[in-house]
Amino acid sequence: MMRLKDKIALVTGAAHGIGAATARMLAREGASVLVTDISESDISMVVDAITAAGGRAAGHRLDVTSSEGWTAALARCVETFGRLTTLVNNAGAYHPGGLEAEDLGGWNKLIAVNQTSQFIGMKTCLPELLKGGNSTITNLSSLFGLVGSPNAISYHASKAAVRHMTKAAALEFARKGIRVNCVLPGQIQTNMFASITPQQAAAIAEATPMGRVGEPDDIAYGIVYLASDESKFVTGLDLIIDGGWAAG
Repeated sequence: MMRLKDKIALVTGAAHGIGAATARMLAREGASVLVTDISESDISMVVDAITAAGGRAAGHRLDVTSSEGWTAALARCVETFGRLTTLVNNAGAYHPGGLEAEDLGGWNKLIAVNQTSQFIGMKTCLPELLKGGNSTITNLSSLFGLVGSPNAISYHASKAAVRHMTKAAALEFARKGIRVNCVLPGQIQTNMFASITPQQAAAIAEATPMGRVGEPDDIAYGIVYLASDESKFVTGLDLIIDGGWAAG
């Protein structure tokens, strides 16, 4: 326990699913956490759960596509906790649509939320992360950033870009005290997954080598590892957590 003592984390998309599980687990391991999302009421539930369990957390509404929003979130983090050591770029969106069905509006929306937001977040938080000399950035990509499918071209493009942005940043800051890694979740039981039919869910579980979909905590464990000093020699990593899907 307390693997993250003295760490100060900002987590995006932290009101639900993987983000909420990550915020709770970071706090349980000793980090102070700024819980950010678009919904203030949902943020409050996560913050309350963390503080009720004895952790340190504060909430802040953040539209991750807004540079001004990121500046305000970083200022809130530093004002509340004194600094920032740990950035988790988790916020994301999904909608189906292949090359024929997708339009420019849908494309631009997913690129903004899934890719550009992570660039803005890293760039905005960079000066504060550099101060610590032992900081981490964890970007959330997806199994769909590694393998293709016929019906989600914008999502694939945005999540593949996150992987390579991560590697570029990792190499840029490898000797400057910031480790930058990427987590690629497979099919996880989140709100996105809940939108499909039970038949589709059963088919996905059957197609997964381990025979089930993942849980948000399965991803949060990986993020905690990358945020901790246990991974002090790890940067530029694609950490695939997918029940074996990518191995086939």
